[in-house]
Amino acid sequence: MLRVWERAEALAERGRMVRDAMKIWSSLAVLLVLTLAGCGEGAKLLQEREDGGIVAYPFTGEQGALLSAFRTDALALMKEKCGGPYTIVREGETKGRTRIVSPVPGAQEVVEERRWGIQFQCQ
Repeated sequence: MLRVWERAEALAERGRMVRDAMKIWSSLAVLLVLTLAGCGEGAKLLQEREDGGIVAYPFTGEQGALLSAFRTDALALMKEKCGGPYTIVREGETKGRTRIVSPVPGAQEVVEERRWGIQFQCQ
């Protein structure tokens, strides 16, 4: 009878360890999905001309377009394209996108991605 009890306790402990490991892995998976969903795409050169172009990057409403970490990437793209100084001709919110993400199986979330566009000309 004692052996059966010891086996039951060992199985229960093993079950707790498996559940704990699953919780850790599922938390990591959710974190990864949220990170990728939050980032989406970074700054992109959408239109390239000889003397400039248009770059766009995602931003969130809370931080605004001017404080987005992707703005730095967009400015770097413009500098790289021009090989130096450039002038911003105009900038403003452009067409974004809506995506559906599933951070957890069975749960879906609609992510509204806003984008900021900058038209620039090389000097």
